[in-house]
Amino acid sequence: MSRRAEIDLDNLTPDQQKAADDIVSGPRGSIRGPFVPWLNSPELAGRAQRLGEFARYHTSLPERLKELAILVTARHWAAQFEWWAHAPLAIEAGLPESVVAAIANRETPTFEAEDEAAIYAFCSELYANRRVSEATYKAVAAHVGDKGAVELVGVLGYYALVSMTLNVFEVEAPGGDPLSPPGD
Repeated sequence: MSRRAEIDLDNLTPDQQKAADDIVSGPRGSIRGPFVPWLNSPELAGRAQRLGEFARYHTSLPERLKELAILVTARHWAAQFEWWAHAPLAIEAGLPESVVAAIANRETPTFEAEDEAAIYAFCSELYANRRVSEATYKAVAAHVGDKGAVELVGVLGYYALVSMTLNVFEVEAPGGDPLSPPGD
């Protein structure tokens, strides 16, 4: 659980309860991870969870590519809970275990699929340089189109928010930390 910004889920204000009800009634079905600290700001919780619902469940991106982008983000931020939650989903979506392991170990994966290589290059370049080159953009757009590229940036932005929240509010991954911190 979280070690900061704890909130008593059994004793919420009316605004917090509305935000909590919205989260629970959606596809997530429960409140955990970043949603616990977000409830300290019910308006942020409501708006962020709606963006998150789109980013996780409704983009045009193929599931394995979206999960790849989420893993690159979780690794970049060393967001333990996010990695714990999404590494199994990435494998289930068809991302090779060797790719997941390489990302966890801060190694550049060897990709068999061109679309995965393009997404990884895009995410890595954006996090390293705060922008992407024309060639990197075109490689992603060739696989997911301009709409998919826009949605990819949205996924990265949302999961960066999630990762920062998890780290700042020390939301622990069940069973310990699956990732070593950056620089280790």
